[in-house]
Amino acid sequence: MATTTDIKNGLCIEFNHDIYTIVEFLHVKPGKGAAFVRTKMRSVKTGRILENTFPSGAKIDVVRVERRPYTYLYKEGDLHMFMHTETYEQIGVEEAIINAPQYLRPDQYVEITVQADTETPLICELPPFIETVVTYTEPGFKGNTATNAMKDATVEPGVQIRVPLFIETGERIKVDTRTNEYAERIK
Repeated sequence: MATTTDIKNGLCIEFNHDIYTIVEFLHVKPGKGAAFVRTKMRSVKTGRILENTFPSGAKIDVVRVERRPYTYLYKEGDLHMFMHTETYEQIGVEEAIINAPQYLRPDQYVEITVQADTETPLICELPPFIETVVTYTEPGFKGNTATNAMKDATVEPGVQIRVPLFIETGERIKVDTRTNEYAERIK
């Protein structure tokens, strides 16, 4: 059991029967009255942001979490199977906690955040950017780089994204897995 003096960014706590990560906090000492801690917390399960104020010295339940490296193996029913890169232990993860399941492919590196006490997977995150190949797009025109005009394209795992007009079929590009947007062309 910890107190509000132990609050820092990135700390995971249990609050209202859910696990939250502290995004921002501020110790406030008003001229009149007791001190308090104003926090912004992100739900690990839903990603929802919650603002809460704790009285100074209040007890909080700290949850121990670990980030572990895994590689994607295959999909079995409703579960995606991953293998720990150091211990070769396999784990099944539901698609709901994967941040970009449409980009998963065999041997894809991911980091899974696990609640250390119960070994429960909380979040599965792909790298922020992945390299992929454009499998189909309409023909582009050279020199169309002055405007931010975009066109539809299909990338290797079969995902539809928007790319600039100069990108053509067969080119390698970087895609941001957090926003599902084109990032840059790879030369």
